[in-house]
Amino acid sequence: MNKAETIAILDAPLDAKVNPDELVRAAMHWHFSAETGSRFWLDRLDGLGFDPLTEVRTIDDLRRFPQVIDGLRNTPVEDLIPRGYDGKAEVVGVFESGGTTGSPKRIVFLADWMEREMAMAMRAMDERDYPYGVNWLSLGPSGPHDYAELTGQYARRRAGLRFAIDFDPRWVRRCLREGRVEEAERYMAHLLEQVTDVFLHQRIGVLQAPPPLLLRLARDERLAQLVRDQVKVITWCGTSLDIDSRNLLRDVIFPTIPLYGLYGSTMALSAVFERAPLSDQDCIFDPPSAHVSFMVVDPETGRPVDVGGTGHVVMHHVSKSALLPNNVERDLARRVASPGGQIGHSVADVRPVQVFKNEPVIEGAY
Repeated sequence: MNKAETIAILDAPLDAKVNPDELVRAAMHWHFSAETGSRFWLDRLDGLGFDPLTEVRTIDDLRRFPQVIDGLRNTPVEDLIPRGYDGKAEVVGVFESGGTTGSPKRIVFLADWMEREMAMAMRAMDERDYPYGVNWLSLGPSGPHDYAELTGQYARRRAGLRFAIDFDPRWVRRCLREGRVEEAERYMAHLLEQVTDVFLHQRIGVLQAPPPLLLRLARDERLAQLVRDQVKVITWCGTSLDIDSRNLLRDVIFPTIPLYGLYGSTMALSAVFERAPLSDQDCIFDPPSAHVSFMVVDPETGRPVDVGGTGHVVMHHVSKSALLPNNVERDLARRVASPGGQIGHSVADVRPVQVFKNEPVIEGAY
């Protein structure tokens, strides 16, 4: 496979019927050839114990990769950009993982991947009747997280303006970890005061927020009514939401407003909207494409679980801009039946593990 053939597969249009195994083989040639690969992967080639160019042939073969994701905690981000861009890669931003379990990991988000990610997101929003021409209010962190960039892109690409309530989830987690629950509660009240001010003085058609803040918002009848009066769609994201709380928000607090989940990972460079039509029993997320796929594995053996089984979520990202295979997330999920022809597993009941790599996982306001 030459460079031109590799690029043709990696840059194939969203609607092109690219064989997922061909995509994997093209990615191996791109990321592990001296001409096009990144320093990050070329420096690790000899230590892999196998030759990705000849031995990684299918999506399933991505499971052969060791856990290298922790190397992103101390890797200069320039080393992540493939040489094949010839120094002309357009970097949208440098983003970090949540830093929930130790020093954060850092990735670069390139413009060509952003275009593909946004194309998938716009298609998903069209299928769920997200409106055009309305303003968005997002509650969540700005830098160094990718949340602000992605929600800003969503609003702009649907001809709206984005209003934002910024907060630091790491501070909330620290408060909770140190037992300062009252301080975390005061911080959340401070955020909702700002939300009220926006709704009193601006026109908001889409609200995007993490479940803890949505549930706190629902306890303020005045603010909840402001949301009912203006908002056309609510997106919850950034953490887990049990089905009873989801149904309370959807059916009781905001019965006239569609409410969809958004599940993603910085290390997968992607987020996916909850399956439509919504299930009354589960919040279900289907992997978006062969570029970003999920797998639910037994935490002891690492083997895929059967439908109905629960295990760790593993994500693969395979694209021209990045290769992040076999990344064990800090999430547990139940595998559910997938739509026909899908690559990877569909997941439900997503929630953080209690301990990840010997570090307690603190779930805060985001």
